[in-house]
Amino acid sequence: MDGEFTPFSYLTAPNERLYRAVMDAFVQAKRRFVVHLRPEDVRTSMRDAAELPVITDALGRLVEWGNLRADPDTSRVTSVEDFHRSRFLYQLTVRGEAVEQAVAAYDEALGRRGALQAVALTDIATQLRALAGLLQAAEPDAAKVHLLLRGLVDRFTDLAGNAQAFMSSLQRTIDLHDADADVFRAYKDRLIDYLERFIKDLVSTGAEIAALVGELERRDVGTLLDVAAWREAEDAAPGASEESDPRREEFERGRRLWQERWLGFRAWFVSEPHHPSQAKLLRAQARAAIPQLLQVVAVLNERRSGRSDRSADFRALAQWFAEAPSEDDLHRLWQASFGLSGARHLSTSDGTADAVPAQTPWADAPPLVISPRLRRTGSYERRGKPSRVVDRSEQRAYLADLARRESAGAQAAREVLATSHPTRLSDLGELDPVAFRAFLGLLGDALAARVPGRRVVETTTSDGTMAIRLTALEDGRSAEVRTPDGTFRGPDHLVEIVDLLAADVVERSA
Repeated sequence: MDGEFTPFSYLTAPNERLYRAVMDAFVQAKRRFVVHLRPEDVRTSMRDAAELPVITDALGRLVEWGNLRADPDTSRVTSVEDFHRSRFLYQLTVRGEAVEQAVAAYDEALGRRGALQAVALTDIATQLRALAGLLQAAEPDAAKVHLLLRGLVDRFTDLAGNAQAFMSSLQRTIDLHDADADVFRAYKDRLIDYLERFIKDLVSTGAEIAALVGELERRDVGTLLDVAAWREAEDAAPGASEESDPRREEFERGRRLWQERWLGFRAWFVSEPHHPSQAKLLRAQARAAIPQLLQVVAVLNERRSGRSDRSADFRALAQWFAEAPSEDDLHRLWQASFGLSGARHLSTSDGTADAVPAQTPWADAPPLVISPRLRRTGSYERRGKPSRVVDRSEQRAYLADLARRESAGAQAAREVLATSHPTRLSDLGELDPVAFRAFLGLLGDALAARVPGRRVVETTTSDGTMAIRLTALEDGRSAEVRTPDGTFRGPDHLVEIVDLLAADVVERSA
């Protein structure tokens, strides 16, 4: 093994657990600002988990691998014999500490469960709004710009990493649902509610973030990136050459780095043609996880109801074969299980099969020539001419035109009903029949979702195209909505209707 990677050797050694415990003792000591440890100190830190000679031998091996450094311990020498006896103080080497940091990062990555951070989305939107405000100034404050961009990068990195870890752990949860069925059923409801809340926040806040990204780019966000790069370049150390400008070189390097970060951030929230954003992919993955969870629950319920799959049947049959008392019993079990009796159902036109008794063993029966057509189609007869294919292009064109007209009507109804702010029902005015039917559907969904004692209710249509927020008023006024077919009357409410498809357009399908 290359000497550069020798400090990793203890991870695959036979006494790997002992070596890891010894190295963990040195890591804990370093956190307490203790540099040197004696073998007795290591044994105390390990809570006497091993004998002192065993620990001393492990320390010697770790020194050979380069994880530790051994220095002579002369502080307790009181005689010549003590001086010649091997006594050492041990401390972590640079390579040994690097290995421990790598192992800790590896363990953390494997055990990381992740989360879908809706709060991080709100924080990112807040920081983008603050950056947009700084762009309005003639000379943006360099310190504020730099701090906001650093905070944006840190929050976004945390959001992306946690989302990736959560979806990976979610897939492992779905794949390993057999481990504990009861726990999975109890976990399912909470998880689906968690996914639905995050999807809702990702749709609304993600659209706002995409709009803010577009606004910053229209106002030349490169100016802010240059400000941050110049601020980082101010502390560049002087170079060996007098001709080169270290601050300029550091600025160019930092500028490229900030531009790459911005492009990565933009690609996470804003879609391009044929390149959907990462937020859109994450939303699709989260939505796909919900039916997968429900399918797992259905499988678990089927198993609980007593159904058995074919693999369980074959295992039980194999056990019966193993426990059969005699060879004759094995033959009877085989015949009863697979039904390999005489082939009396097979007949030919020349009567060859009928001339052979059904009791004749398969090995003793003469071969039977079978027509290739029989093997391929299951019938001797040649198939006739296939039916003519009916041309239904006219019907398809009619249905496509009908679907376009219905889609256009639904889109127009959504545009009419969508409100930019809370509005009274009495202020809606006159609605056409299509918009009025959509309005009745929304109102019915909201009233059905109302909980007794609450004045405000929020809900979304079953197709996910519109959302409504309905607030009951206490002034006792009535509302009238006029249509060509009549007037709709009822108690006045405060209503806010959001076209979710329009939100997708704002975020460019993000």
